[in-house]
Amino acid sequence: MASSSGVSSESSKLQNSGSDEDLNQVMDQRKRKRMLSNRESARRSRMRKQEHLTDLTAQIGLLTRDNNQIITSMNVTNQLYMKLEAENSVLRAQMDELTNRLQSLNDIMDCINSSKWIYEEEDNHNIIGGGDGFLNPWGTGFLNNQPIMASADMFMC
Repeated sequence: MASSSGVSSESSKLQNSGSDEDLNQVMDQRKRKRMLSNRESARRSRMRKQEHLTDLTAQIGLLTRDNNQIITSMNVTNQLYMKLEAENSVLRAQMDELTNRLQSLNDIMDCINSSKWIYEEEDNHNIIGGGDGFLNPWGTGFLNNQPIMASADMFMC
């Protein structure tokens, strides 16, 4: 029996060593498979990162171009604004001048209409300020003694 148990223990050692080798091979194979899988995963990750970097670089180019177009547009708009502002200033000055002239003319008209210049002839009494007389060259008879009115709206186009 001793011999049979010795044989069985030897055969079990041989079986264990065979199964240990098989187990080591299986473990090595799994390890290699995992390493290859990790390498492939890292390669895919680097590719995604590179694609993302390429996309961001393209987006930078587009945004830079758009930004330059906006800056150019703003410069053109600013120049147009400055031109219109200068033109508006000139128009305001002209409007003020015309308003002052109109006021002066209205003052003259008031002065003429309020004066009672009477020229008497033998049989006729003429009011010089009211007819086609010498002192009324503008013919104020048709104005009905109303002042000329103006507003800023008249000068706007």
